[in-house]
Amino acid sequence: MNQNYSDASLRQEAYSPEQAATQRGVFIMRVYGHLLGAIAAFTLLEIYLFKSGLAYTITNALLGVNWLLVLGGFMVAGWLARGMASRAGGLGAQYAGLALYVVAQAIIFTPMLVIANSYADGVISSAAVVTLAGFVGLTAIVFYTRKDFSFLGAMLKWAGLLALGAIAGAVLLGFELGTWFSVAMVAVAGGAILYDTSNILRYWPNDRYVGAALELFASVALMFWYILRLFMGSRR
Repeated sequence: MNQNYSDASLRQEAYSPEQAATQRGVFIMRVYGHLLGAIAAFTLLEIYLFKSGLAYTITNALLGVNWLLVLGGFMVAGWLARGMASRAGGLGAQYAGLALYVVAQAIIFTPMLVIANSYADGVISSAAVVTLAGFVGLTAIVFYTRKDFSFLGAMLKWAGLLALGAIAGAVLLGFELGTWFSVAMVAVAGGAILYDTSNILRYWPNDRYVGAALELFASVALMFWYILRLFMGSRR
């Protein structure tokens, strides 16, 4: 368990059970409020990029490199976001990390969205609806069962390393990462949502709701990315 989480748990024991429950409830509402804000900011930024024409400039620039490297960059950005979320102390640093990550994700997603938009109408919205349904379902599992999914942390790290290894192998050897890779990564993203949600309920300090929202946003973005890839593959 992260030392920051442990310290937070000790501090919260100083409050009465009623006070602790109230504060935790406020914390959880703030986390999901900031998650919705991050998703809204991401969506508005993508709309701006498309309407301004910058989306196509970004796409041409990023498609000039191997697309698998972009996939690897997407995963690395998610890891960096989690590290930033767990280390950031003050609210200013947390907000800065969240803002930077939303902008980075918007840029990385742009080529995928441009390509998806050219396949058929409704591909992006369909992937978004499936992602939302998956997120709500996984969140409900954690809230309903109250199970501690922190044991998934080590498995998720290994899965991430294996995925990066597969991407590196595909770049070096020239083979394609097909449908099954995307399916596996959707499963990894689902595990990350279970892990993040469980930690938010139990271990995140009450004053780090922005950082917690950043980490959860990274998992949702990962799931959306690979669900969108599956939808695109089905339209080929």
